[in-house]
Amino acid sequence: MASDTLISGQSIKDGEKLISSGQSFELGFFSPGNSTNRYFGIWYQITPETVVWVANRDDPLTDSHGVLTFSHDGDLVLVNQLKRVIWSSNLSRVLKNPVAQLLDTGNLVVREHTNLNSDDYSWQSFDHPSDTLLPSMKLGWDLKIGLERRLTSWKSMDDPSSGDYSYRLNIHGLPQVELVSLGSGKKYRTGLWNGLQFSGSSMAPSEVTTPVFFYGANEIYFVYGARKSEFITRVLVNHSGSLQVYVASKRSNVWNIMYSLPNDKCDTYGTCGANSICRINRSPICDCLKGFVPKSLEEWDLLNWSGGCTRRITTNCSKEEGFLKLAKVKLPDMLKFWMNKNMSLEECQVECLKSCPCTAYANSDIRGGGSGCILWFGSLIDIREYEEDGQTLYIRLPKSELDFLHNSDKKKRVVILISVSAIAALFLSAVVYFPCIRNCQIKSKGRKVKEEDVDLPLFDLATIVKATDGFSEDNLIGAGGFGPVYKGNLFTGQEVAVKRLSRNSGQGLEEFKNETILIAKLQHRNLVGLLGCCMEREERILVYEYMQNKSLDCFIFDRERCLLLDWEKRFDIIIGIARGLLYLHHDSKLQVIHRDLKASNILLDGSLSPRISDFGLARIFACDEKEAKTKRIIGTYGYMSPEYAFDGKFSVKSDVFSFGVMLLEIVSGKRNRGFCHPNHHHNLLGHVRERARAHGCFGVKTEPWNSLMGACVIRLNLK
Repeated sequence: MASDTLISGQSIKDGEKLISSGQSFELGFFSPGNSTNRYFGIWYQITPETVVWVANRDDPLTDSHGVLTFSHDGDLVLVNQLKRVIWSSNLSRVLKNPVAQLLDTGNLVVREHTNLNSDDYSWQSFDHPSDTLLPSMKLGWDLKIGLERRLTSWKSMDDPSSGDYSYRLNIHGLPQVELVSLGSGKKYRTGLWNGLQFSGSSMAPSEVTTPVFFYGANEIYFVYGARKSEFITRVLVNHSGSLQVYVASKRSNVWNIMYSLPNDKCDTYGTCGANSICRINRSPICDCLKGFVPKSLEEWDLLNWSGGCTRRITTNCSKEEGFLKLAKVKLPDMLKFWMNKNMSLEECQVECLKSCPCTAYANSDIRGGGSGCILWFGSLIDIREYEEDGQTLYIRLPKSELDFLHNSDKKKRVVILISVSAIAALFLSAVVYFPCIRNCQIKSKGRKVKEEDVDLPLFDLATIVKATDGFSEDNLIGAGGFGPVYKGNLFTGQEVAVKRLSRNSGQGLEEFKNETILIAKLQHRNLVGLLGCCMEREERILVYEYMQNKSLDCFIFDRERCLLLDWEKRFDIIIGIARGLLYLHHDSKLQVIHRDLKASNILLDGSLSPRISDFGLARIFACDEKEAKTKRIIGTYGYMSPEYAFDGKFSVKSDVFSFGVMLLEIVSGKRNRGFCHPNHHHNLLGHVRERARAHGCFGVKTEPWNSLMGACVIRLNLK
């Protein structure tokens, strides 16, 4: 077995290597991709070869005669056939008896032989990253010696020389992590450090990694920590300018992308130009800040927002000025600013009013109710709205502008009040002239819908075709019984899922409109969001929000991806589905029976939160209707309740039965219909029933969710 250590007098030639003690990493010579050049580096000991560090990335060897050894003063050096040093560790002091060791973290360290078990390194590769950040590897600054640790991309997949993109910690003002492009500047940045985290959700903890930030007098750095020993992770700045976080199970060694940055159009630096805000859930995504108007209305109408916005009324440093509160946002980039960490928010406002060029202010630290002061001068760049987290920004405006905005909001409230009153009056009239008993006569097959009932944004077919690249197979992400689903990119940059109903599918115009109307009226965090539809020519298309982790069955039935779902996450998914189902059955204005609940109809967002989807077979129950019957039985066998499969009867209980099947599948990781036991012919549901009988579990009461894996009876109260 190869050693993990190189001592003075030894060398490593091409074809030889070091292997870390835990056999996680190898060190030696390699040629990337189709290149014939030779480089010395470190890679994960998995297939395919995953290089994480390169010594001579900008000075390659052209033959296989390179040698790694120690110089007479203890430097670790790489020499070519002519004995010319092409790379060196450049130690700051002479080592008498040096030793180099490849640690199981992927760190190559150099130290005195007498300090072999010490962390006192004279040099380490972790201080000189290439394009990859490993767990426990610091990204940031050692202020004592002026050392910056940053990632720099490869030039291409075949060329590890320094590329065009860097990932670094900017400590100018409040720290923020940035993805920078050589020549064109910032491509992406996190929110500012607010005392607890980088504001916003782009670098939140996950099931596998925990981001940690250290802010000290001598060091400021960011580091990814691995949460579970059974996974290996890495952060990569690739040659095309994306930051990607990878995870792999030690059992399979197959890399999966957890997430990539920039993740959406609003992540891209300065998408909307100066003095604007980016809202990813709006269309168009860019809007001028209140009190500002587009610098070029013509360009703005063409969705070219690079020119940004300018004030509607210029400030003149008079006392007749105030501030507009903007909550849950990523604070502007700190380009021209002033900061005082000891001021209160009230003192910060006074300080901004005293300075004519001051355009906005905010707290620098959110801990303890907020403290510290940041003042911005000039244009406000790269603001985006967050659904959660974010901070509050106060924007300076003339009094006349604030009065205008106040009056506009007041008028809106009056309009809303009048509208609500009118609707209430109409409703009371309906109650008087059309008793509930008439409404209860609506047939269980669902209400008849008209074309004008579809109250959703309408996409034209040309937009959908362009977004999906002509319904390209490369964009195909799923194919259900009613037609294929494609991933698409709208012209705004928003990623969407496009469901195209096939002409010979079982879902006709009635089901299509039924799904459209239902999802448009149902709003819940555990239901998939419908963005619009298309009914052009013979096409019937639904446009949904894109769920990057696809459906639940892609995880629980996959040998590798199921490892990402620990019991806590499975529990959260179960609870999320239950909440969505509770809303459909009891809490929404319309009592809805889904009729096709199954693992493939549960979509997972970026944080693996569940969303119930596919309402083509759903039915609305009227007033006091408890059960209905249909001759057209459509759904998925294995999830259907017996009374629906055999007699066509469906009710709330039908969905609860389907939910129970899914619950067993989530817990066991086995498909109900695909389950095969050598001792009997039962499916998963039958197997569980037999096991329960064998252990006398029927009638035994257990605390809900208390040791779910070992409980004989699993109960869920949806009341």
